[in-house]
Amino acid sequence: MAEPTPRRRRVARQATVVRTDRVTPHLVRVVLGGEGLAGFAPVHTDSYVKLVLPPRGAPYAAPFDPDEVQAGQPREFWPCTRTYTVRRWDEAAGELTLDVVTHGDEGLAGPWASAARPGDAVVLFGPGGAYTPGPDVDWHLLVGDETTLPAIAATLERLPAGARALAFVEVADGTEEQPLDLPPGAELTWVHRGAGVPGTALVAAVLSAPLPEGTVQAFVHGEAGAVRELRRWLRNSLAVPREQLSVSGYWRIGRTEDRWQAEKPEWNAAVEAEEQTLSV
Repeated sequence: MAEPTPRRRRVARQATVVRTDRVTPHLVRVVLGGEGLAGFAPVHTDSYVKLVLPPRGAPYAAPFDPDEVQAGQPREFWPCTRTYTVRRWDEAAGELTLDVVTHGDEGLAGPWASAARPGDAVVLFGPGGAYTPGPDVDWHLLVGDETTLPAIAATLERLPAGARALAFVEVADGTEEQPLDLPPGAELTWVHRGAGVPGTALVAAVLSAPLPEGTVQAFVHGEAGAVRELRRWLRNSLAVPREQLSVSGYWRIGRTEDRWQAEKPEWNAAVEAEEQTLSV
């Protein structure tokens, strides 16, 4: 009997803050650099990294080895991971750009980004990723919110030549809009959430929009409930094949990332079961 393959140990990267910029009232752009990013090579337009951040009150700070921290600290002080899409990777400069949504003192990554200063150290894993717009469809659908905007922006910049695309991005209000490079054939609709439930206005905007004819490749990410509703529509109303879908809940209302990641497999299984039932 063959021995089981040992689990590959993830190697943490040590990076350094180069500069920061508050792009909108609730979005901080953090540029990272340093020798720890050597060999960093994101392939996909939804490539992401996982920031590894000490929880509040932790008796240590970056740089650190996550495995050593877990071996030597009680669980309440173990580092937490927060996932962020790569907004841009400048290979020549060795600079990684991340856009972090902030909500004052709420959360962990937002306060970290707001307080980040040049020279600060940070630990991260990555890159990961799976989606890139393909050339063999008639048009592309890109849907998301602030958490998805970096991937949508990166995708718009790397659309196949002459491709047609419709992008829908939900933000709080007009102050959270930001300039994006739109190639010919791409249309961007900003959806303002206001005081509404996240994702509600976004779903309504997508479902009411006139759509092009032909085959579509869809990238739909953001709040899990909204994503679930749009996935149902894509699969059962538009009959989009699974292989042309990149659809996932980046986050869920009322859940921290740690809790949502723990619940996500069961949530995805329920979505799959529902889809099977509706397709019968």
